[in-house]
Amino acid sequence: MELLHTLLNNLTELAILLFEFIGVGILIVSGVMGLWRCLHHDPRTRLILAKGMSLGLEFKLGSEILRTVVVREFTELLIVAGIILLRAALTFLIHWEIKNEEAQGKEEGQAHA
Repeated sequence: MELLHTLLNNLTELAILLFEFIGVGILIVSGVMGLWRCLHHDPRTRLILAKGMSLGLEFKLGSEILRTVVVREFTELLIVAGIILLRAALTFLIHWEIKNEEAQGKEEGQAHA
């Protein structure tokens, strides 16, 4: 039984690390692409940057949810829960921004037609 517990912990820690790396990588690439588009005055910069940030935060949120598997103390659980709530709120705000940017883009497209 101890072997299974150790295997679960190791697998979970590896998955957490992988999700963290993927999330950070997406955030970095999105930021660089956003800067590039901003310098070239692309009107869709905010929308594309928000979508990249949202995807990166989804991976980071997934890693925090996985982290609840290996939590050993109640105080750790409270910290992880706080991080999850914060990241979920950020994700919600970014999705709201994406929705507004897409609606504004549709309105501008219809105005030009």
